[in-house]
Amino acid sequence: MAEAGSRTMDTRSRILDAAEVLFMENGFDGTSMRMITSRAEVNLAAVNYHFGTKELLIQEVFRRRLTSLNQARIAALEALEVEAAGAPVKPSRIVDAFFGTALRMAADVEGGGHTFMRLLGRTYTEPSEFVRQFLAEEYAECVDRFLAALYRAVPEVDRKEILWRFHFMMGAMSYAIAGTDALQLVTGKFDDEDPSQLAPRLMSFLLGGLRAPLAEASLRES
Repeated sequence: MAEAGSRTMDTRSRILDAAEVLFMENGFDGTSMRMITSRAEVNLAAVNYHFGTKELLIQEVFRRRLTSLNQARIAALEALEVEAAGAPVKPSRIVDAFFGTALRMAADVEGGGHTFMRLLGRTYTEPSEFVRQFLAEEYAECVDRFLAALYRAVPEVDRKEILWRFHFMMGAMSYAIAGTDALQLVTGKFDDEDPSQLAPRLMSFLLGGLRAPLAEASLRES
């Protein structure tokens, strides 16, 4: 009985692994169920049994890793809040808890984190309405917690400005983890493809953006 359950989980995992890679490489519309079954070495009946539809399969591909990613982010933030003992958490530490946690997953080549984060980055830049709605629901609690922490950390900055900066930071991370293909279009060959180097480079950029002078002040000075 246990052996049958193990085979079932193995089949399910193979389908998810195959779909994750193919969605990352080809997009959702460019990936057929036949491509997924061929890569996973299963038949279509197995996919239908475990997931039912392509839309539900897409959801499970995201939910498998995104749920744990957001849980890790919230756990990191809660630990910082306990350490701060009622005082606001430093903005740099809030940024690391949210973006750094994702970047550390992106550096995990062997465990599949790198592939998933590239898929997530591609999804941000090429969203479908179906996936957009699903991700909004998955992110809601986590993003609300982090925005509340940022509002406390930088009370002198208008909340609307913080929303814009968080939006820009999400965009920068999404573009970066999606891969270097777009950069190669304008710069030619791009040799540095070591995922472990992405985090320090991007975190420095994100923190610079968060700490930049307010837009209105910059316009007045110019």
